[in-house]
Amino acid sequence: MSRIGRQPVKVPNDVKVAISGNIVNIDGPKGKLSQTFHPDIAIEYVQQDKQIVVKRSSDEKYHRALHGLTRALISNMVLGVTKGYSKNLEIVGLGYNAKVQGKDLVLTLGYTHPVNLEIPNGIKINVTNPTNPAKFTVSGPDKQMVGQFSAVIRGMRPPEPYKGMGVKYEDEVIRRKAGKAFTSGAA
Repeated sequence: MSRIGRQPVKVPNDVKVAISGNIVNIDGPKGKLSQTFHPDIAIEYVQQDKQIVVKRSSDEKYHRALHGLTRALISNMVLGVTKGYSKNLEIVGLGYNAKVQGKDLVLTLGYTHPVNLEIPNGIKINVTNPTNPAKFTVSGPDKQMVGQFSAVIRGMRPPEPYKGMGVKYEDEVIRRKAGKAFTSGAA
């Protein structure tokens, strides 16, 4: 058995679970998530124990991998609708900034025009410091969506190694390079 897959997922009291076939719907205080899983994996909700149990159909390598994956994804869904996920980002650079206008995140990253990114449904952006270094948080119940949108933002201007300017995660360490070294008096 998969060590991860055989562990049941505990469901808090304020979370509602609905399973129909291979579609799992989880509703909690932070939002509502729904996902379709592989039909070879059996998912059942044990009401009296308040836990979700994942079982596989065979011991093939493919099913063993799906077993642990399915359990981990369901666990992430339960954690997302109860606590939520967030990523903290920083924009370092002179004149670089971030602001939210309606349903768009507007980033000024040293290009000729500001970069407008439409904020997906279910994602919240909280700008704590709009100017250098601009700090903001991407948060939401869906772990994959929060990570993907954060990666898209970071990809707009990845940090460069000489001055460290660009968009980076708050805890990311940028390996710096030395600039050009000039020698004196060489003729």
